[in-house]
Amino acid sequence: MLTCRDVTERVTDYVEGAMPYGQRVSLWIHLAMCPHCRAYLRQYRDTIATLGQLPDEPPPPECHDELLRRFRDRKR
Repeated sequence: MLTCRDVTERVTDYVEGAMPYGQRVSLWIHLAMCPHCRAYLRQYRDTIATLGQLPDEPPPPECHDELLRRFRDRKR
């Protein structure tokens, strides 16, 4: 039986269709019983769909610098 942690660690393989059938069955069973993991999977798919709508152009350099600054500040 998969745990919630197992689901979050394997969700990428599942969504990309790279998960072996036996593991998919275990994941389906877990999802049938776990509303939290169903919500997580839905949010994961929604995030992929949203990101797929972004333009292909890179963000401006100041965005990159600002994101790096925020990540560094957050670690402190």
